[in-house]
Amino acid sequence: MIIRTLTLFPKIYDMYLEQTILDRARKLNQIEYEIVDIRTYAESSRKMDDIVYGGGAGMLLKPEPYFKYFFELKNKGIKKPYTVFVSPQGKKVSQSVIEDLSKKDDILIISARYEGLDQRVIDRYVDLELCVGDIVLTNGDLPALSIIDAIVRQKDGVIKEESYETDSFYNGLLGYPQYTRPENLGRHKVPQVLLSGDHKKIEEYRFKESVKKTILNRPDLIEEKLKDEDFKRKVEKIL
Repeated sequence: MIIRTLTLFPKIYDMYLEQTILDRARKLNQIEYEIVDIRTYAESSRKMDDIVYGGGAGMLLKPEPYFKYFFELKNKGIKKPYTVFVSPQGKKVSQSVIEDLSKKDDILIISARYEGLDQRVIDRYVDLELCVGDIVLTNGDLPALSIIDAIVRQKDGVIKEESYETDSFYNGLLGYPQYTRPENLGRHKVPQVLLSGDHKKIEEYRFKESVKKTILNRPDLIEEKLKDEDFKRKVEKIL
C-alpha cells in the first residue's frame, strides 16, 4: 500500500513517520510513504494562495499546483489514487472509515491551509472529504497524520491483532480502564477482579466498564450498539 500526502510542510511528517510502529510498517513493506511538497508544483514564485472570489477574510490555496500534480501522475502512467481531503466540512472520521481506507492500494491525502482549497480541485479529484472532529485547526497536517497512523495500525504484522482488538471503537465501544504495576499506589489500588485470575470475571468487568464509559462519554455510540438485540440483552444483564 502507498500513502501519498500533498502538504505545504513536509518536514512535519519526517519525525512522526520515523516512529516505531509507522517505521515498522515501512520496513515490513506494508506501507510506502510519499510526502510531496506541493509548493514545488507552483509557479516560479512558489505562490500557493490568493484572494477569495466574492470577498471574505483569508486566502485560498490555488488550484494550479494540484492540477499539475495529478497531470504528472497521469503522464507517468499512474492511476489516480483514492484521494482524501481533510477539511472541517468533511465526513467525520470513524473506525469503519479507517478500515475501508486500509483496504485501498493507493491513497492520497491532501492537507490544506489558510481558508482551504479551491473547490475545483475537490470537485475534480477528491473522492472523500474527512474531518477529525468538530474543531478548526491551523492546517490539515495533524488530521492527515492521524488518519495515516490509524490506517497503518490496521496492516498485517504492524501490531499484534490482540492489541488493536482492545482499542476504543474496534467493537463500537470505548476502551475499558487498564492498570499496570504497582498494585497499590497509596490509597489507589488496582481493582481486585483484575488480580483474581478468573478470566470470565475479568472479561465481564471489562465489558461493563467499557459500556459505562461509552454511555458517559459517547452516548451516540451506545444508541447505535443497542440496535443489536444480542448486545442489548448482554447490557441489560450487567446494568
